[in-house]
Amino acid sequence: MEKTCTLLVHFDKGTPALANEIKEALEGNDVPAKVEALRKAIMLLLNGETIPQLFITIIRYVLTSEDHTIQKLLLLYLEIIDKTDSRGKILPEMILICQNLRNNLQHANEYIRGVTLRFLCRLNEAEIIEPLIPSVLSNLEHRHPFVRRNAILAVMSIYKLPQGEQLLGDAPETIEKVLSTEQDPSAKRNAFLMLFTCAQDRAVRYLFTHIDRILDWGEQLQMVVLELIKKVCRTNKHEKGKYIKIIISLLTAPSTAVIYECAGTLVSLSSAPTAIRAAADTYCKLLQSQSDNNVKLIVLDRLQELKASHKEIMVDMIMDILRALASPNLDVKRKTLDIALDLITPRNVDEVVLMLKKEVVKTQSADLEKNGEYRQMLVQAIHTCAMKFPEVASTVVHVLMDFLGDTNVASAMDVVVFVREIIETNPKLRVSIITRLLDTFYQIRAARVCSCALWIIGEYCLSLSEVESGIATVKQCLGDLPFYTPSEEGETQEAPKANQTASAGTVSSRRPVVLADGTYATQSAALETAMSPPTLVQGSLASQGNLRSLLLSGDFFLGAVVACTLSKLVLRLEEVQPSKAEVNKATTNALLYMVSMIQLGQSPILPQPIDNDAYDRIILCIRLLCNSGDATRKIWLHSCRESFVNMLADKQFRETEERKAKAQISHAQPDDLIDFYHLKSRKGMSQLELEDEVQDDLKRATGEFTKDNDDANRLNRILQLTGFSDPVYAEAYVTVHHYDIVLDVTVINRTKETLQNLCLELATMGDLKLVERPQNYTLAPESSKQIRANIKVSSTETGVIFGNIVYETSNVLERNVVVLNDIHIDIMDYISPATCADVAFRTMWAEFEWENKVAVNTVIQDEKEFLDHIIKSTNMKCLTPPSALEGECGFLAANLYAKSVFGEDALVNVSIEKQSDGKLSGYIRIRSKTQGIALSLGDKITLKQKGAA
Repeated sequence: MEKTCTLLVHFDKGTPALANEIKEALEGNDVPAKVEALRKAIMLLLNGETIPQLFITIIRYVLTSEDHTIQKLLLLYLEIIDKTDSRGKILPEMILICQNLRNNLQHANEYIRGVTLRFLCRLNEAEIIEPLIPSVLSNLEHRHPFVRRNAILAVMSIYKLPQGEQLLGDAPETIEKVLSTEQDPSAKRNAFLMLFTCAQDRAVRYLFTHIDRILDWGEQLQMVVLELIKKVCRTNKHEKGKYIKIIISLLTAPSTAVIYECAGTLVSLSSAPTAIRAAADTYCKLLQSQSDNNVKLIVLDRLQELKASHKEIMVDMIMDILRALASPNLDVKRKTLDIALDLITPRNVDEVVLMLKKEVVKTQSADLEKNGEYRQMLVQAIHTCAMKFPEVASTVVHVLMDFLGDTNVASAMDVVVFVREIIETNPKLRVSIITRLLDTFYQIRAARVCSCALWIIGEYCLSLSEVESGIATVKQCLGDLPFYTPSEEGETQEAPKANQTASAGTVSSRRPVVLADGTYATQSAALETAMSPPTLVQGSLASQGNLRSLLLSGDFFLGAVVACTLSKLVLRLEEVQPSKAEVNKATTNALLYMVSMIQLGQSPILPQPIDNDAYDRIILCIRLLCNSGDATRKIWLHSCRESFVNMLADKQFRETEERKAKAQISHAQPDDLIDFYHLKSRKGMSQLELEDEVQDDLKRATGEFTKDNDDANRLNRILQLTGFSDPVYAEAYVTVHHYDIVLDVTVINRTKETLQNLCLELATMGDLKLVERPQNYTLAPESSKQIRANIKVSSTETGVIFGNIVYETSNVLERNVVVLNDIHIDIMDYISPATCADVAFRTMWAEFEWENKVAVNTVIQDEKEFLDHIIKSTNMKCLTPPSALEGECGFLAANLYAKSVFGEDALVNVSIEKQSDGKLSGYIRIRSKTQGIALSLGDKITLKQKGAA
């Protein structure tokens, strides 16, 4: 039978001690040996051994010892031994220890008194405690605070026993007197805790009697006061006002722990604007004053919760929150920016952007760690601000363009995407952005950033000077032709002469060569270069640009982008340049560069030849420049921009729809409510109490107080664990919180007999851990019992809980077992739809190592219907925009994303195709950082994908 355990010590089972050895050591006079023997005895007892023969030895040889260590270990021994028999009666030999305990409580040494009083806190046997009560009460007036504070705890423990009121009927009154005269902070805290636990009315009376001195009380006592306030306000909501005033006064306490608790208590008790503002202000001060990053993250979580429910108040705090960006920790910075971006309004956007701009400039210094990543976060934040409020873009776009050449490719990519959106949405900034981009283009080192910048140059260079500057910039960055020196070794006839001349040229590189007729040999530099073995012409680092080095490294996708940009610029030059000769010259130069890129791609010099896509694209550009019609000109100069505009409009539309959906969820009423609190009877209430009353009325009117879980949903979560014909019927109601699962199990005795020692034995599979073992119960005939079990969850994966109900009956000696049905914990309880940028999705997709590939096997025949079914079944969000899924083309590809409560990312790619027989085929690929989430999601999809049910 399981017993309660108040002590847990690690025990090495490798070398078990023998009872005889322990007994001999205890009977000796060697104090260190006695100490070691007592330790071993305690270890054995804690691990289930019963050593009854030691008790008398300890009474005879150990009880009288004056050594403090032995006395402490003796109390631990007495704490864990069985003090009652099988019927619950006190053992007769326990009377022997009462006299020793009384002597300890009257001992001259305060340590012995204190540890003995602490021991009494863990005793449940009234027969042992009763003769000791006068000694316990006398210790309430001891000179040493260590004794007094433990005496108060002992009184509280005795009073809380089932027979406590008979043993110590006047305990609350006694402790109240002690509290009024006590000076030690810990003893005062224990005394107030006793009143709070056992006589709440006395604690409240004491609090209001000494309300003026509450700020002078110690931190521990102030924390107990806050606990008392929470408890009282839950039961008496109409008295909240006077308690809230106490909490607000405690916000000026010197202890940060107290003011943090005060802020949390204020938010939980009141929705009054004054109270919420005071709590938010407290959190902001803690954010500045605390250096520990964990504390900052916890405070930011609290601010995030406040933002969700009281956004209009938090808007005024945005600059205080942004001061947390001074922290060097990236997680703190990220969370701060996430909160701030939701609080931006037309009133504060200029201030926010100015601060973000200063932070971007700071990242140029080499002092900060992970500058690139932080700069990327700032750029994304500024991008969001500029999209919401386009008027601020002009103040930041030029500062950000300095970072196009950033070594952090992700940061530079964010900048160039931001510039691309701003140049379209802010036509007034087009000229200045193009000029700045052409000036700084040579600094860009990343191929992806170059591609995007080239697209901007090709689309938005409109005037003659801009087009000419664009062509000149691209040519300058490509460098002089050729990209490489061709080999002459393929020509069979001239090969020997060429080799001979080449070797002569090599020899004569330092002095002139005299030929047979007496003249000097001459050779041009170009010819000498042509005769040498084939090599890449890199150009000098100072003069030659980024495009050349990237092309020579084999990036022909960029070559195709260069060809498209040159084609667009030449086509636009035809429209704005009156001189036909200049247009022809530019066309010829562009064609020459394109042909040179193809030659470079097909040469054996590079390890990888040009890919087919890039080759076809460059050939298309060559054909376009050789023969361009009006239809193709329109496609190249107008349709591309129109597609981009449509993409931006679609993105903006989706964001607007999401904001509308959130707004609909957050308001309980379709119309804004008007507070007529000026008409309310004040009855001597302060402004804060009045606000709180109004907010409570408002909640009552909107039904917020009565929002309970839907009964139908509750019934869906009830699981039958046993059959109706079993002697014990059990069913469980499963509640899944973020990090733990609560099982409320109802057990019903279906028999006519009393069931003894009934125990619910549970075991788990997966990352689930049982927190505590349920106790044993006695169940009367046809009666029921509610048993609660807590299970901790440590990761996102499907888990299984299984177990038995074990009981005894009076007729049968052996134990009966009823096996329970398994409880499967669904992964859907832990993941929720989330959004992330396409770039972030692709980065995670490349990084995550766990992939689960599920073949499509379904009766659904429509691609979009199947996708919707998968989204609904997996509780994920589709990142692919609806516009990209429109049309009937016979195939569909979409990305889904979700985040677990543990911060894990779940990525899903759905790729399906419609076969000729109308059935769908394809694969659903799941990727995650951990194996559990990938396997569990795969199992869920396999189970749910077949039908639309």
